[in-house]
Amino acid sequence: MAKLKNLAACASNRLQQASELPGNEARIEVRTLLQHSLGGVSHAWLIAHGDDPVTDELRARFENLLARRIHGEPIAHILGKREFFGREFLVTPATLIPRPDTEILVETALAKILPDQPYGILDMGTGTGAIGITLGLERPRSRVMLLDFSVAALNVARDNIQLLAAHNVRAILSDWFAAVQGQRFDLIVSNPPYIEAADPHLRQGDLRFEPVTALASGEDGLDDIRRIAAQAALHLAPSGWLMFEHGYNQGSAVRSILQRHAFKNIYTQQDLAGHDRVTLGQHT
Repeated sequence: MAKLKNLAACASNRLQQASELPGNEARIEVRTLLQHSLGGVSHAWLIAHGDDPVTDELRARFENLLARRIHGEPIAHILGKREFFGREFLVTPATLIPRPDTEILVETALAKILPDQPYGILDMGTGTGAIGITLGLERPRSRVMLLDFSVAALNVARDNIQLLAAHNVRAILSDWFAAVQGQRFDLIVSNPPYIEAADPHLRQGDLRFEPVTALASGEDGLDDIRRIAAQAALHLAPSGWLMFEHGYNQGSAVRSILQRHAFKNIYTQQDLAGHDRVTLGQHT
């Protein structure tokens, strides 16, 4: 009977060949799927039990998950969760999968929120709620509102609010600012759709399995950013901040959009690779 470590090694080779993932990434993904198949055991447990035999039941369960990954399904959808800023968030095909680059947006926002102040925060197009919930948990004196026009996505965000006990966060159905007329916030954050509608990457990799409405926004990818920026001043408190995550080549364009709407102190944060990732401006 095959051993766990042999099953993992063979599966890693198969995934690497099928997906062209680097060997280390393939091994990590296989290990994650195997841990999930075993009921959520730790990496240390898996190493300690590497010589354990593989039962028929375990093999069938693991092979089902591996086949889904080999056919391109995102591992976050297979597991139903994704780690973000040190916490696990529920994920479904109705939402964008939280990505490490988005942590730059969270870090930039946290730098504008004093821990002892009761800020009002708006997270637009929230999806899983990862951005707004994280801000709420990191700044518990703040009140955070999550907006999304998708009922399915909003249900995921509400489940994450409950799962993570984010008592200062609530989620409401809204097409951008439609449901918050007359309300003002100290900080508005958004990871809106920003991919060009004709971008071939929409038909590649994990993006094939994510909602296109959360990914693409017009010919140059900036339609939703323009729409939010045009209305944001009506919903920001004096000296409040508006900040967006965007594509690596969109920093200059987003700065120009904020300038046209009379924002001040506009600048762009880079990600760990040195690419433009988050642009923000302050309400006059």
